[in-house]
Order: sequence, then structure tokens, then C-alpha cells
Amino acid sequence: MKLTRQDFPQDFVFGAATAAYQIEGHSFGGAGSTHWDTFSATPGNVVGCENGAIACDHYHRMDADLDLLRDAGMDAYRFSTSWARVLPEGRGTPNQEGLDFYDRLVDGCLARGLKPFQTLYHWEMPSALADLGGWTNPDVADWMADYAEVITRRIGDRVHSIATLNEPWCVSYLSHFLGHHAPGQRDIRATARAMHHVNLAHGRTMTRLRDLGQDNCGIVLNFEATEPASDSAADRAAAATQDATHNRWFIEAITRGSYPQEALAGLEPHMPQGWQDHMREISQPIDFLGVNYYTRGLIGAAEDGAPWPGTRQIAGPLPKTQMDWEIYPEGLHRTLTRMTRDYVGNLPIFVTENGMAWPEEPDHADDARTDFIDRHLQAMHGAVNDGVNLQGFFYWSLLDNYEWAFGYEKRFGLVHVDFDTLDRTPKSSYHALKSAIARQDHS
Repeated sequence: MKLTRQDFPQDFVFGAATAAYQIEGHSFGGAGSTHWDTFSATPGNVVGCENGAIACDHYHRMDADLDLLRDAGMDAYRFSTSWARVLPEGRGTPNQEGLDFYDRLVDGCLARGLKPFQTLYHWEMPSALADLGGWTNPDVADWMADYAEVITRRIGDRVHSIATLNEPWCVSYLSHFLGHHAPGQRDIRATARAMHHVNLAHGRTMTRLRDLGQDNCGIVLNFEATEPASDSAADRAAAATQDATHNRWFIEAITRGSYPQEALAGLEPHMPQGWQDHMREISQPIDFLGVNYYTRGLIGAAEDGAPWPGTRQIAGPLPKTQMDWEIYPEGLHRTLTRMTRDYVGNLPIFVTENGMAWPEEPDHADDARTDFIDRHLQAMHGAVNDGVNLQGFFYWSLLDNYEWAFGYEKRFGLVHVDFDTLDRTPKSSYHALKSAIARQDHS
């Protein structure tokens, strides 16, 4: 790799990220059912109807996985705690086995010199709450705050930071309008309510965390580098709508207490009554912003007469990952500088996810992934030089894992997982990143 740890600020954090349902094995340790368990059991939703029942069996292999982070010279581990593992019914009596597991996880991080970066919600809504409407129910904000209090009272004294939610666009729009993720709805009323309630849940949870005395609290948003497919007025308008729903909706609610008009043009008639009254709690201060970035979106106008949003995705010409996402590091630089310039100023920013899916190779040599990481590190380095208060980078993901609707087909890991034996084998990208972030011996 062209860049090393020495090219970044002295306290810059290097780590890797995972999510609970994708690696733990949700059939273990008393975890309750989630809407991903039922979504994946419905034919046509997930490749092979695969689920996270076993996943990478991180529940039983946690120590070895934490050793992989330590042995790579990582500074931190970004993980999520599963709502349904902590509270199997979403509310009520906590699962002591689940709380004990996260106790051991945090202590295991600290014992290895890893800073624990916790995410409270990474997509696994308990089924009992999904039965009540999940993200379309306004009570979800209080449900989430109550869950946050339970887990924070157990591990909040030892985690380095807490993010309320991971990628609320995926939680709401991708899952309730496009229907690609659980709960798999395609309904604009459900979408508008979910897109607002996920913000309200962030705000209500921040209030609860502050009441508990927690600091270093923020949120993780996913961004794409949205561009019009052509210079036509119609394509530019379509790209503006896409940018509003995908990139601006959440960051503007959190930093400005408002929603972009291009998104409200379609969503406002379906918003919950009195939504404006929630914006003050939603826009309370955060301590950091997590930025997830993978690709750009080339957006064209839909055919004449198409309903809102009137957009369509255009396949771009650049090389693509296994997910068919264009490799576009320039978009990461643009996103980071945009956040600083337009929204958060000098607030600390972390690249909380960036990575690529790439087909399995027999010897786990993946030069394409190493090149991908190197090029995106260069984009981050450029952003730092341009004044962005970027404080860390977490590669997605430490392990090959359960990739949601794609099952176990797409491999994002630095570490290969054999899903028959569950054996772990570090790939060449793991070793390349380890070499790049190695600390210089000044003795």
C-alpha cells in the first residue's frame, strides 16, 4: 500500500467493523426472533432463504476473532449489540446470557488494547416489535431508548463510543419503499413513517444516553456519491431527489432540524401527524459522525409520467465489485469534505464502513481488495489534508459473513470464513493492511 499509519494524524484509529446478526449466530445464547429470521424464511427475499442462525459462530469464537483484530495491529473494533439478544421480546425481561456475552466482548476488546466502538442498532428488529409495526409505530422511539438503557447500564462504562443506529436509510427507505431488506415493504406511507421514526428513535435514544451520563455518542449514516447520468435538466432534477432521500434526509434532520424539500415533495403527505414537533429532539448535538461509503449512484430521470421519486439507477462505466457497485474513491473524498463544509464543521468524523465484496479465491489472495483499501485510504488522506477532522477508519468487514439479502454469497472480509467448517483464514489484504498500519518501533 502507498500509505501507512505514519501518513495519518498521530491518534488516527484503524479498525474493522462487523454487525451482530451477520456474525454471531442468532440461534445461540437465548436471542429472540428478529424480522430478518422471518424475512429470510420467505422464498424470494434472501439467496437460498439463508439466515443468521449460525452465521460465523462468533458467539462461540469471539476470543479468536478478537485475536485477529489484535494481531493485525488494529486500534479498535466496531461491533453492534443485538436488540433481540438483549431483549428477546424487544421489551420486558432482559436476557442475562446476552448481557453476559456483551460483557465478555467489551472486556475482551479492552484486554487486547482495542477500543470498543458500539452500535446499538444494526438492522435486527425483534419480531415481537415488528408485529406491532416496527419502525412504522411511533412508540419505536421509546422502545429503542429503553433497550439502549438496558445495554448501556451493563457495558456503557467501558465502551469508547456509542452510535445509535447504523444506516437509517437502509432501515427505512431500502426496507419499506424498495423492499430489499426486512421487513420487505413497498409502501410510501410506511416509508415516510419509518424515515421519520428512525430519526426520532435516534433523538430519543440520545436523550436517554445523555440522561445516563454517556458521552462520545453519535450516529452512522450511509452516503453515496450521487451524480446525474447526464447534464439534462430532467437527470439533474432526478439526481437532486435521490440526493435528498439518500444523503440529505438524515444528516439535515440531525444537524439542522429540517428535511429537504425534494424529499418532502413525495413523503410529506404520508408523514405522521405532528412530525415537526420532534425535530428539536432529533437535532440535539452529537459528538461524532460515522460515514459509511461504498460507491456512487448515477441517476437518471424515469420515463415521463412516472410517480415520485421519478428516478432510475444507471449502470456506470467504472470497474465494479462483486456487489456490482462502481469503485469510486473520489466519492469518499467528496462525501467527507461535503459533511465538513455543509453540515458538521470540525466535528470528529469516522469512516465507519468502507470495503468491497470480491469473489472467493482458493489461496485467499485478493489484490483487488488491497488496491481498493489503498485507493480509499488515499481519498481519506486527501480529505484530512483538506481540513476534514477525520479521526479513524474501520474496514468492512473483519470476516466474510451473512450479507443480508445476498446470504453468504458476497464476501467482504479481510478474513476468509469457510462456512462449512467455520475456519478463519486471513487473506492477503489482511496482511497488507496489517503491514500498512504497523507502528514504527522507536526504541
